[in-house]
Amino acid sequence: MDWNVTTMGHNLSTMDWNVTTMGQNLSTMDWNISTMGRSTIWEFDTLSEGYNGLMLEYRIELALRVIQHIYYPFLAALGVPVNLVTIVILSRGKCGLSKCITRYLVAMATADLLVVIVDLILRHMPILYSEQFAFVRSLLVCNIHTSLLYTVTDCSVWFTVTFTFDRFVAICCQKLKTKYCTERTAAVVLGTVVLLSGLKDTFWYFMLTRRYSLWNAPWFCEVSEAVLQSQIWATMAFLHYIVTPAIPFIVILLLNALTVRHISVSSRARRRLRGPSSADRPKDPEMESRRKSIISLFIISGNFILLWAMLMVFSIWIRMYYLGYKAVFLPYYVMEMGLMMQLLSCCTNTGIYAMTQTKFRAQLKNAVKYPFTQIAKFIKR
Repeated sequence: MDWNVTTMGHNLSTMDWNVTTMGQNLSTMDWNISTMGRSTIWEFDTLSEGYNGLMLEYRIELALRVIQHIYYPFLAALGVPVNLVTIVILSRGKCGLSKCITRYLVAMATADLLVVIVDLILRHMPILYSEQFAFVRSLLVCNIHTSLLYTVTDCSVWFTVTFTFDRFVAICCQKLKTKYCTERTAAVVLGTVVLLSGLKDTFWYFMLTRRYSLWNAPWFCEVSEAVLQSQIWATMAFLHYIVTPAIPFIVILLLNALTVRHISVSSRARRRLRGPSSADRPKDPEMESRRKSIISLFIISGNFILLWAMLMVFSIWIRMYYLGYKAVFLPYYVMEMGLMMQLLSCCTNTGIYAMTQTKFRAQLKNAVKYPFTQIAKFIKR
Protein backbone atom coordinates (compact mmCIF):
# COMPACT_ATOMS: atom_id res chain seq x y z
CA MET A 1 0.00 0.00 0.00
CA ASP A 2 2.87 2.36 0.67
CA TRP A 3 3.76 2.07 -3.00
CA ASN A 4 0.82 4.35 -3.58
CA VAL A 5 2.21 6.92 -1.16
CA THR A 6 4.88 8.22 -3.49
CA THR A 7 3.80 11.81 -3.68
CA MET A 8 3.63 14.50 -1.00
CA GLY A 9 0.78 16.14 -2.84
CA HIS A 10 -1.76 13.36 -2.52
CA ASN A 11 -4.86 14.48 -0.67
CA LEU A 12 -6.56 12.51 2.09
CA SER A 13 -9.27 11.11 -0.14
CA THR A 14 -6.66 9.67 -2.51
CA MET A 15 -4.91 7.98 0.40
CA ASP A 16 -8.20 6.61 1.64
CA TRP A 17 -9.02 5.25 -1.81
CA ASN A 18 -5.68 3.50 -2.08
CA VAL A 19 -5.91 2.03 1.39
CA THR A 20 -9.50 0.88 1.08
CA THR A 21 -8.82 -0.96 -2.17
CA MET A 22 -6.12 -2.96 -0.45
CA GLY A 23 -8.32 -3.92 2.47
CA GLN A 24 -6.70 -1.57 5.00
CA ASN A 25 -8.19 1.34 6.92
CA LEU A 26 -7.04 4.93 7.15
CA SER A 27 -5.42 4.48 10.53
CA THR A 28 -3.10 1.88 9.01
CA MET A 29 -2.01 4.39 6.41
CA ASP A 30 -1.51 7.07 9.06
CA TRP A 31 0.56 4.70 11.20
CA ASN A 32 2.87 3.83 8.32
CA ILE A 33 3.27 7.45 7.29
CA SER A 34 4.06 8.51 10.84
CA THR A 35 6.91 6.01 11.01
CA MET A 36 8.55 7.59 7.98
CA GLY A 37 11.33 9.96 8.91
CA ARG A 38 11.36 8.94 12.58
CA SER A 39 14.67 8.34 14.29
CA THR A 40 15.86 4.85 15.06
CA ILE A 41 15.56 5.63 18.80
CA TRP A 42 11.85 6.45 18.42
CA GLU A 43 11.27 3.29 16.41
CA PHE A 44 13.16 1.15 18.91
CA ASP A 45 11.26 2.66 21.86
CA THR A 46 7.93 2.19 20.11
CA LEU A 47 8.78 -1.42 19.30
CA SER A 48 9.95 -2.26 22.84
CA GLU A 49 7.34 -0.35 24.85
CA GLY A 50 4.30 -1.04 22.70
CA TYR A 51 5.26 -4.51 21.46
CA ASN A 52 2.23 -6.31 22.88
CA GLY A 53 -0.16 -3.73 21.53
CA LEU A 54 1.07 -3.83 17.94
CA MET A 55 -0.07 -6.16 15.22
CA LEU A 56 2.53 -8.62 13.90
CA GLU A 57 2.83 -6.73 10.62
CA TYR A 58 3.71 -3.48 12.42
CA ARG A 59 6.18 -5.26 14.70
CA ILE A 60 8.03 -6.59 11.66
CA GLU A 61 7.97 -3.20 9.91
CA LEU A 62 9.37 -1.38 12.95
CA ALA A 63 12.00 -4.08 13.52
CA LEU A 64 13.11 -3.78 9.90
CA ARG A 65 13.36 0.00 10.18
CA VAL A 66 15.59 -0.34 13.25
CA ILE A 67 17.74 -2.93 11.51
CA GLN A 68 18.04 -0.78 8.38
CA HIS A 69 19.64 2.06 10.35
CA ILE A 70 22.58 -0.28 10.95
CA TYR A 71 22.30 -2.55 7.92
CA TYR A 72 22.35 0.07 5.15
CA PRO A 73 25.39 2.06 6.40
CA PHE A 74 27.27 -1.20 6.98
CA LEU A 75 26.34 -2.45 3.50
CA ALA A 76 27.48 0.82 1.94
CA ALA A 77 30.79 0.70 3.84
CA LEU A 78 31.27 -2.89 2.67
CA GLY A 79 29.92 -2.71 -0.88
CA VAL A 80 32.08 0.12 -2.22
CA PRO A 81 35.52 -1.23 -1.21
CA VAL A 82 34.85 -4.90 -2.00
CA ASN A 83 33.61 -4.10 -5.50
CA LEU A 84 36.51 -1.71 -6.10
CA VAL A 85 38.99 -4.35 -4.96
CA THR A 86 37.30 -6.94 -7.19
CA ILE A 87 37.53 -4.65 -10.22
CA VAL A 88 41.22 -3.97 -9.58
CA ILE A 89 42.11 -7.64 -8.99
CA LEU A 90 40.25 -8.91 -12.04
CA SER A 91 41.54 -6.11 -14.28
CA ARG A 92 45.13 -7.07 -13.52
CA GLY A 93 44.50 -10.42 -15.25
CA LYS A 94 46.39 -12.56 -12.72
CA CYS A 95 43.51 -14.82 -11.70
CA GLY A 96 44.01 -17.45 -14.39
CA LEU A 97 40.76 -16.51 -16.15
CA SER A 98 40.32 -15.91 -19.86
CA LYS A 99 39.99 -12.33 -21.06
CA CYS A 100 36.41 -13.04 -22.05
CA ILE A 101 35.38 -14.20 -18.57
CA THR A 102 37.38 -11.40 -16.98
CA ARG A 103 35.51 -8.80 -19.00
CA TYR A 104 32.13 -10.15 -17.86
CA LEU A 105 33.17 -10.33 -14.22
CA VAL A 106 34.63 -6.82 -14.27
CA ALA A 107 31.42 -5.52 -15.85
CA MET A 108 29.33 -7.26 -13.17
CA ALA A 109 31.47 -5.80 -10.37
CA THR A 110 31.30 -2.32 -11.94
CA ALA A 111 27.50 -2.50 -12.24
CA ASP A 112 27.23 -3.70 -8.64
CA LEU A 113 29.42 -0.81 -7.49
CA LEU A 114 27.20 1.67 -9.31
CA VAL A 115 24.06 0.14 -7.77
CA VAL A 116 25.59 0.52 -4.30
CA ILE A 117 26.37 4.18 -5.00
CA VAL A 118 23.26 5.22 -6.94
CA ASP A 119 20.67 3.08 -5.15
CA LEU A 120 21.93 2.39 -1.64
CA ILE A 121 23.90 5.56 -0.87
CA LEU A 122 22.04 8.16 -2.95
CA ARG A 123 18.53 6.75 -2.52
CA HIS A 124 18.03 4.59 0.58
CA MET A 125 20.33 6.54 2.88
CA PRO A 126 18.49 9.85 2.30
CA ILE A 127 15.15 8.06 2.78
CA LEU A 128 16.32 6.40 5.99
CA TYR A 129 17.93 9.56 7.39
CA SER A 130 15.43 12.01 5.95
CA GLU A 131 16.13 14.73 8.53
CA GLN A 132 19.85 14.78 7.74
CA PHE A 133 19.15 14.70 3.99
CA ALA A 134 16.24 17.16 3.92
CA PHE A 135 18.15 19.28 1.39
CA VAL A 136 17.63 16.52 -1.18
CA ARG A 137 14.04 17.70 -1.64
CA SER A 138 15.34 20.92 -3.17
CA LEU A 139 17.33 19.04 -5.83
CA LEU A 140 15.19 18.81 -8.96
CA VAL A 141 16.90 15.77 -10.48
CA CYS A 142 14.85 12.86 -9.15
CA ASN A 143 13.64 11.70 -12.58
CA ILE A 144 17.25 11.68 -13.87
CA HIS A 145 18.36 9.82 -10.76
CA THR A 146 15.61 7.22 -11.21
CA SER A 147 16.44 6.63 -14.87
CA LEU A 148 20.11 6.16 -14.00
CA LEU A 149 19.26 3.92 -11.02
CA TYR A 150 17.10 1.56 -13.06
CA THR A 151 19.65 1.53 -15.88
CA VAL A 152 22.51 0.39 -13.65
CA THR A 153 20.20 -2.11 -11.92
CA ASP A 154 19.17 -3.56 -15.28
CA CYS A 155 22.83 -3.78 -16.27
CA SER A 156 23.70 -5.56 -13.04
CA VAL A 157 20.98 -8.15 -13.67
CA TRP A 158 21.50 -8.65 -17.39
CA PHE A 159 25.29 -8.83 -17.08
CA THR A 160 24.65 -11.92 -14.95
CA VAL A 161 22.48 -13.31 -17.73
CA THR A 162 25.08 -12.66 -20.42
CA PHE A 163 27.79 -14.25 -18.26
CA THR A 164 25.56 -17.32 -17.78
CA PHE A 165 24.95 -17.54 -21.52
CA ASP A 166 28.66 -17.22 -22.26
CA ARG A 167 29.43 -20.12 -19.91
CA PHE A 168 26.61 -22.13 -21.48
CA VAL A 169 28.14 -21.66 -24.93
CA ALA A 170 31.65 -22.46 -23.64
CA ILE A 171 30.51 -25.72 -22.05
CA CYS A 172 27.72 -26.94 -24.33
CA CYS A 173 28.42 -25.47 -27.79
CA GLN A 174 32.00 -26.32 -28.73
CA LYS A 175 31.59 -25.28 -32.38
CA LEU A 176 30.27 -21.84 -31.41
CA LYS A 177 32.71 -21.40 -28.53
CA THR A 178 35.68 -20.19 -30.58
CA LYS A 179 33.61 -17.48 -32.27
CA TYR A 180 31.40 -16.35 -29.40
CA CYS A 181 33.57 -16.68 -26.28
CA THR A 182 35.97 -13.90 -27.17
CA GLU A 183 36.92 -10.60 -25.59
CA ARG A 184 35.50 -8.65 -28.52
CA THR A 185 32.14 -10.42 -28.41
CA ALA A 186 31.95 -9.83 -24.67
CA ALA A 187 32.54 -6.10 -25.21
CA VAL A 188 29.82 -5.95 -27.88
CA VAL A 189 27.32 -7.87 -25.75
CA LEU A 190 27.97 -5.79 -22.64
CA GLY A 191 27.79 -2.54 -24.62
CA THR A 192 24.48 -3.63 -26.15
CA VAL A 193 23.06 -4.36 -22.71
CA VAL A 194 24.05 -0.89 -21.48
CA LEU A 195 22.52 0.79 -24.54
CA LEU A 196 19.23 -1.12 -24.41
CA SER A 197 18.91 -0.64 -20.66
CA GLY A 198 19.42 3.08 -21.01
CA LEU A 199 16.83 3.33 -23.78
CA LYS A 200 14.29 1.24 -21.87
CA ASP A 201 14.58 3.26 -18.68
CA THR A 202 14.22 6.68 -20.26
CA PHE A 203 10.45 6.35 -19.80
CA TRP A 204 10.95 6.89 -16.03
CA TYR A 205 12.28 10.35 -16.85
CA PHE A 206 8.96 11.34 -18.42
CA MET A 207 6.65 9.46 -16.04
CA LEU A 208 8.13 10.84 -12.79
CA THR A 209 8.64 14.39 -11.58
CA ARG A 210 11.99 15.99 -10.86
CA ARG A 211 11.29 16.42 -7.13
CA TYR A 212 12.21 13.84 -4.48
CA SER A 213 9.47 12.64 -2.15
CA LEU A 214 11.83 10.53 0.03
CA TRP A 215 9.28 7.78 0.61
CA ASN A 216 10.63 4.26 0.82
CA ALA A 217 9.07 2.98 -2.37
CA PRO A 218 10.46 1.59 -5.65
CA TRP A 219 9.85 4.96 -7.24
CA PHE A 220 10.85 7.70 -4.84
CA CYS A 221 9.96 10.79 -6.86
CA GLU A 222 6.71 12.68 -6.66
CA VAL A 223 4.13 11.25 -9.04
CA SER A 224 1.09 13.08 -10.34
CA GLU A 225 -2.38 11.73 -9.62
CA ALA A 226 -3.08 11.19 -13.32
CA VAL A 227 0.09 9.21 -13.86
CA LEU A 228 -0.30 7.08 -10.72
CA GLN A 229 -3.79 5.90 -11.70
CA SER A 230 -3.03 5.62 -15.42
CA GLN A 231 -3.30 2.20 -17.04
CA ILE A 232 -0.37 3.17 -19.26
CA TRP A 233 1.76 3.80 -16.16
CA ALA A 234 0.72 0.52 -14.55
CA THR A 235 1.34 -1.46 -17.73
CA MET A 236 4.77 0.07 -18.39
CA ALA A 237 5.83 -0.42 -14.77
CA PHE A 238 4.57 -4.01 -14.87
CA LEU A 239 6.55 -4.70 -18.06
CA HIS A 240 9.61 -3.09 -16.48
CA TYR A 241 9.63 -5.68 -13.70
CA ILE A 242 8.90 -8.49 -16.13
CA VAL A 243 12.03 -7.57 -18.11
CA THR A 244 14.05 -7.16 -14.90
CA PRO A 245 14.23 -9.57 -13.20
CA ALA A 246 11.47 -12.05 -14.18
CA ILE A 247 12.81 -12.89 -17.65
CA PRO A 248 16.43 -13.15 -16.38
CA PHE A 249 15.21 -15.65 -13.75
CA ILE A 250 13.69 -17.85 -16.44
CA VAL A 251 16.67 -17.55 -18.80
CA ILE A 252 19.23 -18.34 -16.08
CA LEU A 253 17.28 -21.36 -14.81
CA LEU A 254 16.84 -22.66 -18.37
CA LEU A 255 20.51 -22.22 -19.30
CA ASN A 256 21.68 -23.84 -16.08
CA ALA A 257 19.34 -26.79 -16.61
CA LEU A 258 20.65 -27.29 -20.15
CA THR A 259 24.24 -26.98 -18.91
CA VAL A 260 23.71 -29.60 -16.21
CA ARG A 261 22.10 -31.95 -18.71
CA HIS A 262 24.99 -31.53 -21.16
CA ILE A 263 27.63 -32.10 -18.49
CA SER A 264 25.81 -35.17 -17.20
CA VAL A 265 25.67 -36.72 -20.68
CA SER A 266 29.29 -35.79 -21.45
CA SER A 267 30.53 -37.19 -18.14
CA ARG A 268 28.93 -40.57 -18.77
CA ALA A 269 30.39 -40.68 -22.30
CA ARG A 270 33.91 -39.78 -21.10
CA ARG A 271 33.77 -42.38 -18.33
CA ARG A 272 32.85 -45.07 -20.85
CA LEU A 273 35.76 -44.03 -23.11
CA ARG A 274 38.24 -44.00 -20.24
CA GLY A 275 37.20 -47.49 -19.12
CA PRO A 276 36.61 -48.76 -15.60
CA SER A 277 37.53 -46.32 -12.88
CA SER A 278 40.69 -46.90 -10.92
CA ALA A 279 42.14 -45.28 -7.85
CA ASP A 280 45.50 -44.95 -9.63
CA ARG A 281 44.02 -43.37 -12.74
CA PRO A 282 44.70 -39.58 -12.86
CA LYS A 283 41.71 -37.26 -12.79
CA ASP A 284 40.28 -36.11 -16.08
CA PRO A 285 41.53 -32.48 -16.41
CA GLU A 286 38.70 -31.57 -18.80
CA MET A 287 36.02 -32.71 -16.37
CA GLU A 288 37.80 -31.02 -13.47
CA SER A 289 37.83 -27.75 -15.39
CA ARG A 290 34.15 -28.10 -16.20
CA ARG A 291 33.34 -28.98 -12.60
CA LYS A 292 35.01 -25.80 -11.31
CA SER A 293 33.29 -23.68 -13.96
CA ILE A 294 29.88 -25.08 -13.19
CA ILE A 295 30.31 -24.63 -9.43
CA SER A 296 31.24 -20.98 -9.90
CA LEU A 297 28.42 -20.43 -12.38
CA PHE A 298 25.77 -22.07 -10.20
CA ILE A 299 26.80 -20.18 -7.07
CA ILE A 300 26.66 -16.84 -8.90
CA SER A 301 23.32 -17.67 -10.53
CA GLY A 302 21.85 -19.14 -7.35
CA ASN A 303 22.96 -16.15 -5.31
CA PHE A 304 21.28 -13.79 -7.78
CA ILE A 305 18.00 -15.74 -7.86
CA LEU A 306 17.83 -16.20 -4.09
CA LEU A 307 18.46 -12.55 -3.23
CA TRP A 308 16.21 -11.13 -5.96
CA ALA A 309 13.26 -13.54 -5.61
CA MET A 310 11.31 -11.74 -2.87
CA LEU A 311 11.48 -8.30 -4.49
CA MET A 312 10.55 -9.76 -7.87
CA VAL A 313 7.43 -11.44 -6.45
CA PHE A 314 6.31 -8.28 -4.69
CA SER A 315 7.05 -6.01 -7.65
CA ILE A 316 5.07 -8.12 -10.10
CA TRP A 317 2.24 -8.56 -7.62
CA ILE A 318 1.82 -4.82 -7.01
CA ARG A 319 1.72 -4.17 -10.78
CA MET A 320 -0.88 -6.92 -11.21
CA TYR A 321 -2.84 -5.28 -8.38
CA TYR A 322 -2.88 -1.99 -10.27
CA LEU A 323 -4.12 -3.88 -13.33
CA GLY A 324 -7.03 -5.36 -11.36
CA TYR A 325 -5.74 -8.65 -9.93
CA LYS A 326 -6.56 -8.47 -6.19
CA ALA A 327 -6.75 -12.09 -5.09
CA VAL A 328 -3.74 -11.99 -2.73
CA PHE A 329 -2.47 -9.34 -0.33
CA LEU A 330 1.24 -9.02 0.43
CA PRO A 331 2.22 -6.89 3.44
CA TYR A 332 4.46 -3.87 3.07
CA TYR A 333 7.39 -5.45 4.90
CA VAL A 334 7.80 -7.98 2.06
CA MET A 335 9.00 -5.14 -0.14
CA GLU A 336 11.33 -3.86 2.61
CA MET A 337 12.91 -7.29 3.01
CA GLY A 338 13.12 -7.68 -0.77
CA LEU A 339 14.97 -4.38 -1.14
CA MET A 340 17.40 -5.33 1.62
CA MET A 341 18.17 -8.68 -0.01
CA GLN A 342 18.47 -7.17 -3.50
CA LEU A 343 21.03 -4.64 -2.30
CA LEU A 344 22.94 -7.40 -0.54
CA SER A 345 23.31 -9.19 -3.89
CA CYS A 346 25.56 -6.34 -5.06
CA CYS A 347 28.10 -7.09 -2.31
CA THR A 348 28.39 -10.89 -2.42
CA ASN A 349 30.16 -11.72 -5.68
CA THR A 350 33.59 -10.95 -4.22
CA GLY A 351 33.02 -13.63 -1.60
CA ILE A 352 31.86 -16.05 -4.29
CA TYR A 353 35.00 -15.49 -6.36
CA ALA A 354 37.14 -15.94 -3.24
CA MET A 355 35.44 -19.25 -2.47
CA THR A 356 35.57 -20.68 -5.99
CA GLN A 357 38.75 -19.20 -7.52
CA THR A 358 42.06 -20.10 -5.86
CA LYS A 359 44.11 -17.44 -7.68
CA PHE A 360 41.53 -14.74 -6.99
CA ARG A 361 41.61 -15.71 -3.31
CA ALA A 362 45.39 -15.36 -3.30
CA GLN A 363 45.19 -11.94 -4.96
CA LEU A 364 42.52 -10.85 -2.48
CA LYS A 365 44.74 -11.87 0.46
CA ASN A 366 47.60 -9.85 -1.02
CA ALA A 367 45.30 -6.84 -1.43
CA VAL A 368 44.15 -7.08 2.20
CA LYS A 369 47.74 -7.44 3.45
CA TYR A 370 49.13 -4.64 1.27
CA PRO A 371 48.26 -1.65 3.54
CA PHE A 372 49.70 -3.43 6.59
CA THR A 373 52.91 -4.39 4.79
CA GLN A 374 53.38 -0.81 3.65
CA ILE A 375 52.83 0.44 7.21
CA ALA A 376 55.35 -2.10 8.52
CA LYS A 377 57.92 -1.00 5.94
CA PHE A 378 57.36 2.64 6.86
CA ILE A 379 57.84 1.91 10.59
CA LYS A 380 61.09 -0.01 9.96
CA ARG A 381 62.66 2.95 8.18
